[in-house]
Amino acid sequence: MRSRLFTGLTLLLLALPLGGCDALLAPSDRPATALDFPEPDRPVARVVSNQFADEDARDEREEARIVMDLADIKPGMTVADIGAGGGYYTVRLAERVGEEGRVLAQDIDWEALERLGQRVERERLENISIKPGREDDPQLPPDSFDRIFLVHMYHEVTEPYAFLWRMWPALTAEGEIIVVETDRPVGSHGLPHALLFCEFEAVGYTLIEYIERPDIKGYFARFGKGEARTEPEAIEPCSAV
Repeated sequence: MRSRLFTGLTLLLLALPLGGCDALLAPSDRPATALDFPEPDRPVARVVSNQFADEDARDEREEARIVMDLADIKPGMTVADIGAGGGYYTVRLAERVGEEGRVLAQDIDWEALERLGQRVERERLENISIKPGREDDPQLPPDSFDRIFLVHMYHEVTEPYAFLWRMWPALTAEGEIIVVETDRPVGSHGLPHALLFCEFEAVGYTLIEYIERPDIKGYFARFGKGEARTEPEAIEPCSAV
């Protein structure tokens, strides 16, 4: 049943373009669909580029291999790559999960998705689908993913509580969210790990593992579903202080 969700290459150009990295969201910029959720008590910089670093440099330090090994990515899995950008993780995940697996690449930058679509077609990667998301909703099909990857992008999510809340149904019963971030002050294109833990736990997720990994220029964390998802009105925002 899940495989039908990923038939062919789906590219919908419905995403919103983003501004400069120094622009911080004002309250009036919040989407109406996020107003039931608390605002994050931290500045959120808008993304300038979806390319975290040169792919060759990342491969030299074996970043993708290390992260996929830590995340226990196996053939046949179904994985979402959120904030996929140019597809560094997308194409490597596709190779790892193999012909029986599926990868859904998602981004809110339609130009990035166009480029990624061209790359997928050029490299004939038939187990990849592409779909846009929204800043407060990854727009993922329910009960579909063994792993959801958020690599060097979560600090740019402008509506983290709505985003995480709406991501919950997409995980399978044993599914996990994989986060790679840089432990930097908020607003500096990174996120302190304690704040990451707090925001996930506020929505109802449980921390499974946390590892500091200088070799991938950040830390690795994975989360699973807790006993219950917190209702939007009951979510208590975390303090960045």
